[in-house]
Amino acid sequence: METNKTAYIAIGSNQGQKLQHLQDAIDMIYSEVGDVVRVSKIYKTPAWGFNGNEFLNACIEVITRLTAEDLLRSLLEIELKLGRERIPNQYTNRTIDLDIIFYDRLKLEQEHLVIPHPKLTSRKFVLQPLADLIPYFTHPDFKTNISDLLANTADNSTIEVVTEQLQPKFNQLEKLSFLAIEGNIGSGKTSLSQMISEDFNAKLILERFKDNAFLPKFYEDQKRYAFPLEMSFLADRHQQIADDIAQFDLFTDFVVSDYDVHKSLIFAKVTLEAEEFSLYKKIFNVMYSEIPKPDLYVYLYQSTEQLLENIKKRGRDYEQNIAPDYLEQINTGYLEFIKHQQQLNIKLIDMASIDFVNSRSDYNQLIKTINHSISHLNLNV
Repeated sequence: METNKTAYIAIGSNQGQKLQHLQDAIDMIYSEVGDVVRVSKIYKTPAWGFNGNEFLNACIEVITRLTAEDLLRSLLEIELKLGRERIPNQYTNRTIDLDIIFYDRLKLEQEHLVIPHPKLTSRKFVLQPLADLIPYFTHPDFKTNISDLLANTADNSTIEVVTEQLQPKFNQLEKLSFLAIEGNIGSGKTSLSQMISEDFNAKLILERFKDNAFLPKFYEDQKRYAFPLEMSFLADRHQQIADDIAQFDLFTDFVVSDYDVHKSLIFAKVTLEAEEFSLYKKIFNVMYSEIPKPDLYVYLYQSTEQLLENIKKRGRDYEQNIAPDYLEQINTGYLEFIKHQQQLNIKLIDMASIDFVNSRSDYNQLIKTINHSISHLNLNV
């Protein structure tokens, strides 16, 4: 999974409903590329390089997980959807024009993509709106900031700011302190937690299960290693959640975790004999009585078939022999827990046909669903 990058994109239109084309482009970039977090003023400018209608131009700041190459492909697709007709090696009137100016501090030179944009310094209609957003950003090649490049450009064309404004578009999460993302093995809970942490500046707590020496042995001989595995998880989770929560101020920080402590009970009930589970539950209740509860507990439900497919894709050797019956039991355990739980605010989300890692629109919808649940909570934050 790619991490977030910051891209600056020049947008322009000189055909048809120009202002609407620009806003439509922003909306589509939000839906397909990433959050449009800032938008410059709009400038009326003459056509550059050919005789044509006046342009409306602006620049936008976009946060995206796409690579530079995938970003270019997505922008070209958006241009097509908005009616852009490209004629090779020729400037023409256009409904929309989308150009990558910067992509973080990447320097890239390919046949169809050069970053930073090679004609930036000679285009006042790009430099002016870009200076609205990042006046002191230093050009990686010229070692000069955008304000100075604007002041010294050879382009002396007249540009005029217009009164209309474009609207940025980005995901937001309602205010809360502690969000737990839960799910079965292979449900995507860790990926979603990481994405939310990165997108909303949340402190991240990830379960450190990879270091558990009993886990590979358990998948080979569940009956023999169930109790030592569950007890080690119980101790590890308690130590981790206590240590991690102690680092954060839940009155001011936003914390997201890819597990909730109650998963210990859910897994243990599946794997342990009745007498073992009775003892285990007593120890759990003593250890976790003072651990803070999440404001919202989100459960990502996946069918057993989909879980097995996800597990196969991520390729952890010790998981490849997990039996479907075991996953089914875990799913049942979670659903029973959710059904009878009265102390937690729980949102169950059916993840059938949702691919939030690879589909920006699926991710947006998932955030909206979580937001809707948060908005119905009575939180004193």
